[in-house]
Amino acid sequence: MINVEALKRIVGDDWVVTKRDQITGYLADETYLGVLPKPAENVVVVKPANPEEISAILKLANEEKTPVYPRGGGTGLVGAAVPTRDGIVLSLERLDKVIEVDKDNMMIVSEAGVTLEHMLKEVENADLLFPPHPGDEGAQVGGMVACNAGGTRAVKYGVVRSYVKGLEVVLPTGEIVQMGGKLLKNNTGLDLIHLLIDSEGILGVITKATLKLYPKFGATATLVVSFEDRRAAIATVPKILQAGIIPMAIEYTEKSLMEETAVHVNMTWPAKQGKAQLIIIMAETNEDQLYGLCEQLSEICEKNSAVDILMAETTSEQAEILKIRSEVGNALKPKIADALDVTVPPAAIATILDEIDKVSQKYGIFIPVVGHAGDGNLHPNMYWEFEKKGVLKQAKQEIYEAAIQLGGVISGEHGIGKTRLPQFEMCFDPKQRELMLGVKKLFDPNNILSPDSAIC
Repeated sequence: MINVEALKRIVGDDWVVTKRDQITGYLADETYLGVLPKPAENVVVVKPANPEEISAILKLANEEKTPVYPRGGGTGLVGAAVPTRDGIVLSLERLDKVIEVDKDNMMIVSEAGVTLEHMLKEVENADLLFPPHPGDEGAQVGGMVACNAGGTRAVKYGVVRSYVKGLEVVLPTGEIVQMGGKLLKNNTGLDLIHLLIDSEGILGVITKATLKLYPKFGATATLVVSFEDRRAAIATVPKILQAGIIPMAIEYTEKSLMEETAVHVNMTWPAKQGKAQLIIIMAETNEDQLYGLCEQLSEICEKNSAVDILMAETTSEQAEILKIRSEVGNALKPKIADALDVTVPPAAIATILDEIDKVSQKYGIFIPVVGHAGDGNLHPNMYWEFEKKGVLKQAKQEIYEAAIQLGGVISGEHGIGKTRLPQFEMCFDPKQRELMLGVKKLFDPNNILSPDSAIC
């Protein structure tokens, strides 16, 4: 039984929701329907206002052995926030304040429930920059940290982990802990912050984050480089990086996907030639430097069989290209049972694409691929036909095995959640798994926080 009355005493009657028709939106995330976990029947949504209320909720849950599922913006793709046992969905939506934008130290201090959109506006108003952009601006800060969000800009600027300097965390046993701060260097003790980053909500509830900021870009440009085949496109990526050109993003996509997505959002995809394409985003300190690097980059692409190079210079042109790229998942979603998240060493991308093609040919079902070519992270999209033929699990397994044989992993940015848990042991030997479970037990002795997720 969930102690609803005790929860109401902690947060107030208005912030405890028990009616099923009012909590439907809290029972799923953006996970593809082919693998979306089934939510439990007896679920209560609780909306605390501060860390002290969260502490009281977790202490109560520990006493009564009630599962608790922290929830941010619900933008995850692996079912991590889905409550699969009777228990409490702990929504962070009321922790929605940007506490400070510190221009002198170039840091932002934000509560966990602040959306990426809100945070970016505050940073922009301060004439600063938060380089990572995981995609969905409805994502919340706490969730981005807990899932170590990635996105398109990781080639040059890294993922969210690189920006987290301080955290406020409520542990599963109720203690409120402050970690780090506005520090660029800190070798004092074990770095617990980095245990919480990418923990997917199983070690603690993040309530506040201090994130590093950067100066704004001086000049930007977006290039769409077209090729006749996948291998030619991918083979160009290491040539660009080896030349000392480090774009903000190097995205791999396929023209047919971009045209389909453009129709979905009532826009027009500007690149008309080729079948495989690289979207390359450049950001430099000034226009002279930018144009010099773009010219060098274009020469490299032409030498490596590019059939067309389109350069968008204006802000609106760049925004249109990025809008279409960011909407690929939404455009394909009705057709897709699951989208994978494999990552291999960057030099092995062409090989993993060949292996994906072999799986596609074996089952007679096309597998469209998009991904982050600069960091080896690809998203093969598995059509519903795989599920209808009863071969979805086997086809995914074959792609995972190919990635691991190339020195890769089954997830580069989406995480394990619940949907990837069956394949988790493919990536780790028993001792590593034992150590991870030991860390979980140390933080959460009663396993109340997000059971059935990540390593659980």
